[in-house]
Amino acid sequence: MKTIIALIILCLSFNSFSQNLSPEFNTPESSALIDSLSHYLTTLNSKENAVDITAEYWDTSKIKIDYNTEEKFPLHIQFKDSNYISPISRSKVITSRYGWRKGRAHKGIDIDLITGDSLFAMFDGVVRFANYSSGHGRTVVVRHHNGLETLYAHLSRYGVKENDTVVAGSYLGKGGTSGNARGSHLHLEMTYKGIPVHPESLLDFDENNNVRAKDLWITKTWTRPELHNSKRQSHLEIFSTEEAAIASMNKPARVYIVKKGDTLSRISSRNSTSIAALCKSNHMSRNSTLRIGQKLIIE
Repeated sequence: MKTIIALIILCLSFNSFSQNLSPEFNTPESSALIDSLSHYLTTLNSKENAVDITAEYWDTSKIKIDYNTEEKFPLHIQFKDSNYISPISRSKVITSRYGWRKGRAHKGIDIDLITGDSLFAMFDGVVRFANYSSGHGRTVVVRHHNGLETLYAHLSRYGVKENDTVVAGSYLGKGGTSGNARGSHLHLEMTYKGIPVHPESLLDFDENNNVRAKDLWITKTWTRPELHNSKRQSHLEIFSTEEAAIASMNKPARVYIVKKGDTLSRISSRNSTSIAALCKSNHMSRNSTLRIGQKLIIE
């Protein structure tokens, strides 16, 4: 704090002094110096006033944390920048999506890579977890300043440890096949205060590395894997205002009328949902017999 105050006084004094100088002394170099000092002061102040993201619910021994709070939907997630840093240096090929897979929830996306590929932090943050986890293998979890955490699983080597501060693009480790992985890939999860959010509802995973919007309102639909199919991309609904998100949440469910030749698989595919979601919404099992004319709720 003393350093900041001293620099403020110095900057103000120099600025006042330079204004009283004759034109030949009021040079671009002196203006540049003032600008540099001002920028440095702004940076120091932002660091001084930054929220300590390790102050609450910080546990380096657990891969997932129970926040013991009930979040109100829609969730409001904000991003500082319009872009993120890709977690891998090669093209991002998604081999399995967020959704229902083989009778269980797949709470992230799988991105193809070669064992030994470097992995990078997508945003600034602090490493909360860097350890082995059953199923995920070698895993790194980074907490970010907007409440999100990104999880990078199946690593072959760590490049960071718990409590390390990272910036977007920082090296996290090497990709691999540790844990329950069939072939080398990065399993990437994104959670907001413990809630698993569909990564593709937040980010575009093409070569441009765009954030969907700086201000995002996430409805419950995008936090329930059973409503999505891991084999195909869900129809995206991006809400940049709270009003639009609430209107979507209050929208009545769609009704599908069963036709000749329909199966649960075919209906789920055509309506961008999962068989599990159909069964749950309609109180039926995967083996239930469909009747022509039967009405099914599509959430």
